[in-house]
Amino acid sequence: MFDIGFPELLLILVIALIVFGPKRLPEIGSAIGKGLREFRQASTALTQELTREIQLDEKPKAEVEQPKSLPPEEVAQPPSLSSEVTEQPQSLSSEVAEQPQSASPEAG
Repeated sequence: MFDIGFPELLLILVIALIVFGPKRLPEIGSAIGKGLREFRQASTALTQELTREIQLDEKPKAEVEQPKSLPPEEVAQPPSLSSEVTEQPQSLSSEVAEQPQSASPEAG
């Protein structure tokens, strides 16, 4: 984050000691520590809340994209058309064969 080495940190502490004095420096350090701790806790809570919201938003999308599969016994099988097509001409030909020849309009 910050490239502060030991010499830079020592310089900052010396300047703070000169500006604030030896009596107020522990109070200021404690206040800065509390502020940083509260900031860290708030940022962690915010990160957790955003992560939870993202997971909740992605969950319904995953359910829509991947439909539940039905067990094999519940899956409707389409009727086979080949058996109906082959049966129809046979029934029509048997009905035509059963009609008497004298019932035709030409015979009258």
